[in-house]
Amino acid sequence: MHWKLFATLAETAGEREVPISVEPNATLADALAALFERHPALEAEIVEDGTVRDHINLLRNGEDPFTDGDGLDTRLDEDDELAAFPPVTGG
Repeated sequence: MHWKLFATLAETAGEREVPISVEPNATLADALAALFERHPALEAEIVEDGTVRDHINLLRNGEDPFTDGDGLDTRLDEDDELAAFPPVTGG
């Protein structure tokens, strides 16, 4: 399983793709914890007061686990692709 990071999150981590290992029946919260283990500085950018910051988007296989799943309790499969990105602006 791996995380894809975008924009400032990729800059903070120093890489765009982060492979992680989680136990079977892991949740999105477990996958976030594994990401923060590898890149502790990301935690402050993604989480505030124990919840995902409003402006951070997390996806599981291209779908929003907060609208299409059980949020941080969403169960993961070993071949899932996870993504995290802040809002992107441009002109």
